[in-house]
Amino acid sequence: MQDSTPYVVGIDVGGTKTRLRALAGGERVADHVRASGGWRPHDPAAAADWLAALVDDTRPAGARPSAVAVGGHACETPRQCAAIRAALQRRLGAPALVVGDAELLVPAAGLDKGVGLVAGTGSVAVGRLPDGTPVQVGGWGAVLGDEGGAAGLVREAARAVWAAHDRGEEPDALAAGLLAAFGVPEVPALGAALETARDVSAEWGRHAPLVFAAAGAGSPLARAVITEGGRALAALVVRLARRGVVVDDVVVAGSTVLAQPALYEAFASSLATDLPGARPRPLRVPPVEGAVALARSLL
Repeated sequence: MQDSTPYVVGIDVGGTKTRLRALAGGERVADHVRASGGWRPHDPAAAADWLAALVDDTRPAGARPSAVAVGGHACETPRQCAAIRAALQRRLGAPALVVGDAELLVPAAGLDKGVGLVAGTGSVAVGRLPDGTPVQVGGWGAVLGDEGGAAGLVREAARAVWAAHDRGEEPDALAAGLLAAFGVPEVPALGAALETARDVSAEWGRHAPLVFAAAGAGSPLARAVITEGGRALAALVVRLARRGVVVDDVVVAGSTVLAQPALYEAFASSLATDLPGARPRPLRVPPVEGAVALARSLL
């Protein structure tokens, strides 16, 4: 590879896996997926070292990055992202850009403005004001928020089951699924079982499929949880609109909302009611494409 050939790198750091894609002269020359273990976004120096090592480990012989763009899980504020960016530029000696991972969705869809909505293990929505200021809503984690994400759905399912128990109702398919998943014999034991999780988001979130299975088996409780999850996702977009973000296009991604038609339909229906002009668009390409587009924009 000649030194004059631009070598651009896009990186999507997710909560569990990271994808790097690189182009040289417009041709893809690297595409790697690895675990996100060791990613420490609240320590800018450590995060920059981790990213620089990833770039070095995956670049073709003789290639030097011309520009690098990163969408990072848990990069939650402009100040945090700017600190990682500055440290990464010093390590690589090349222009860099660091944003939250949800900000990759709009450029990945080939758009220059709009909302990125993610509902995977957690949930978050991002957009920009007309002056370019980034705005993020949601993303508060499974204990406080993440409504419509996998962990939030399981939390709300447990709450619905407890409420039904307190009303004197017999356990239904949703209750049976939760009891089996958390290995407890009766509904009152669910609280302690949920509290024992070391990684709340991951350990709760992995049980989300049972909510949809219970809905398919006829559980009114599960159906209500899914409907409310969809409403909560739409509410994130409404919140952005009220803060002045352009919400004409809403690019949707995430392993939960795109894999579960019932949740996506609940979200789209609520969005059509609350913001009739907003157009939901499921993302059909990997979010790392957005990182590559942002890296190319730095050249």
